[in-house]
Amino acid sequence: MYKHCGFILLTGLLSACSSDGWKTASREPAGIAPSPEQEKQAVIEVYAADAYSWRGWFAVHTWIATKDVNAAQYQVYEVVGWRVNRGLPALSHYQTPTPDRYWFGAKPEKLLSITGAKAQSLIPDIEQAVKRYPWANHYKVFPGPNSNTFPAWVGQQVPELGLKLPFSAIGSGYANKDTQ
Repeated sequence: MYKHCGFILLTGLLSACSSDGWKTASREPAGIAPSPEQEKQAVIEVYAADAYSWRGWFAVHTWIATKDVNAAQYQVYEVVGWRVNRGLPALSHYQTPTPDRYWFGAKPEKLLSITGAKAQSLIPDIEQAVKRYPWANHYKVFPGPNSNTFPAWVGQQVPELGLKLPFSAIGSGYANKDTQ
C-alpha cells in the first residue's frame, strides 16, 4: 500500500482518502523544526514536501526558513504559483514560529539544517540572495521558474549552504538559466 497526496494506491486501485481538497488539507506543524523558544541559536533550514494534488506523484515543493539568534519566529521564503494568478509576486515571505508546516497534507522532510555561528553568518547572504531573486514575479510549473527554482538559485548564490535538492525538485535546474 502506498499513501500519497490524499490518495491510496493499492494493487492498482486508486481511492480517495479523508482529505477532500486543499481547503481542508493539513497545514499543521510537523514537529521537526527547532522551537524558537528552546533553540536560541541562529537556524537555517530547507524543507521539501510532496507537491499538492497529482504533481505530488513526482514532484516536491521546497522552501527556506531562517531564524536569527534569540528570534521568536522564523522567516520563511517560498515561491507559490497561485499568488501570481492573484496579481501578487510568486515569491512569498512571512514569519512564523513553525516553519515546518505540512504542505497541504504532505509532511515535509528536512533537507538542510544549520545552527549556530555558521547559520548566523549565512543568514544575511540568504536575505540578500532573496532580494536579488530574478523570477520573484514569475511562475511556471515546468520547466520553471517554480518553487524549486527559488531554493536552488539561493543555494547557487550562497554555496556555503551546501544545499542539495532531491531529483524530485523539478524546476531546480531552471536556476542554471542565464539570468544576465
